[in-house]
Amino acid sequence: MQMIDGNYVARVTPGLRVLSDDQKARIHGATLEILRRTGVRVLVPEVRALLSAAGCWLDGERVRIPPHLVDWAVRVAPKRVVLCDRDGDAAMFLEGYRSYYGTGSDTPYVIDAYSGQRRQAVLQDVADVARLVDALPHISFLMCMGIASDVPASISDLYHFRAMVANTAKPIVYTAWNLRNLRAIVEMAEAVAGGAGALQRNPFCALYAEPIAPLTHGTESCEKLLYICGKGLPVVYTPGLVTGASSPVTRAGAIAQANAELLSGLTICQLIREGTPVVAAGSGMMTMDMSSLLASYGAPEFMLDWCALSEMGHYYGLPIFGFAGVTDAKTFDQQAAAEGALWVLLAAQSGGNLIHDVGYVESGLTASYEMLVSMDEVIGSVERFMGGVEVSEEALALDVIDRVGPGGHFLGEMHTLHHFRENWYPSLLDRRNRAGWEAGGRLTLGDRASARVQEILKHHRPLPLDEPVSARLDAVLRQAESGVGRCS
Repeated sequence: MQMIDGNYVARVTPGLRVLSDDQKARIHGATLEILRRTGVRVLVPEVRALLSAAGCWLDGERVRIPPHLVDWAVRVAPKRVVLCDRDGDAAMFLEGYRSYYGTGSDTPYVIDAYSGQRRQAVLQDVADVARLVDALPHISFLMCMGIASDVPASISDLYHFRAMVANTAKPIVYTAWNLRNLRAIVEMAEAVAGGAGALQRNPFCALYAEPIAPLTHGTESCEKLLYICGKGLPVVYTPGLVTGASSPVTRAGAIAQANAELLSGLTICQLIREGTPVVAAGSGMMTMDMSSLLASYGAPEFMLDWCALSEMGHYYGLPIFGFAGVTDAKTFDQQAAAEGALWVLLAAQSGGNLIHDVGYVESGLTASYEMLVSMDEVIGSVERFMGGVEVSEEALALDVIDRVGPGGHFLGEMHTLHHFRENWYPSLLDRRNRAGWEAGGRLTLGDRASARVQEILKHHRPLPLDEPVSARLDAVLRQAESGVGRCS
């Protein structure tokens, strides 16, 4: 619960709690014991050397981390990470209970916006998702959603970044296949921001990278961290576990292991460069459905595990990575709406900060434009709910109640005229009576969402990049293309 007081106004933000204070302390203690006794694998010698110099115990690639070093990393890590828009203006303050929602990344398939058929993603899909995000009022940041199948695979991440930054001014969270490509993406980002210093001061993008469960910091991830943290640029570094496969199947064991992977990653980042802006709380903890052997995004256990890890993030005061608007359903249907909306509400009530994957269907294998625009509507509704109830002299309206009195009505009161617009009104969800709905064509939410997608793609035009910047990005791409044959 968050209380806001001032000038006779009090408001409580609706919250959710799944762990007691004692449980959080026990999970923290278990996390420290995992890192002290079991340790983590670190596959890059330079990172192992940093850990050793800081007092860790090395046994080949195995690194055991003392509790005091983890406590130091939590203490020095920024408790607020700010991401700007493309123009350098602060757009997202990742801290406390501020929640921002965005798309997911790297799906091999999309559901075509016009045919409704599932197909491989192409570069135009990345651009189209960026335009949708640019237009949707409650989607605050962009990840690429699709893996473009119509460009060279070894540098498709560069094409993704180029398409994203050209089609939205909102903050971007990007992936990079390797260190070489990361360098090229950062070069493009610096061109957009106006230089390396400008990008560091006002970062409009953050790298997304992952350790490997269980308890491994792989070569590519460590190389990326050395580079991106060395430049002082933001990074999201969180694991993706499948309980029962890459972590214990029990809730507490999976949470403790994920927390150990998160905090060991945070420690590495702070040793590379103290004060590096890192989002290293919250984690993907998919539940394996033992009947299908698929990792479920809609499982209540996944939701519970993530809510618990979110509480651990608040326990440490760290920015939290989250999930919402995602489903196991194969298309945007009733199951998708139910699972996606439940995720949105839980993410908000748990206080996730950087909440991604909005628009995922088929357990993260497929992107759905209809899912994205529908969840934008749900997010708007949940944001209103999270605003809580204002209690003030004006809101209590005692004089108005006394003036209207028993048996009267409030429709003609100026108080009603002044305040009725404070209520939330949907643009996709239908509130008409049945006659109005039938006269309007008996459209379902899916029908209306599809029409909204097509309307945005037809009419919305994001602000373009300046021509010199666009030319510089193209030059970076051409240079990368020239090296594809030599590197393959």
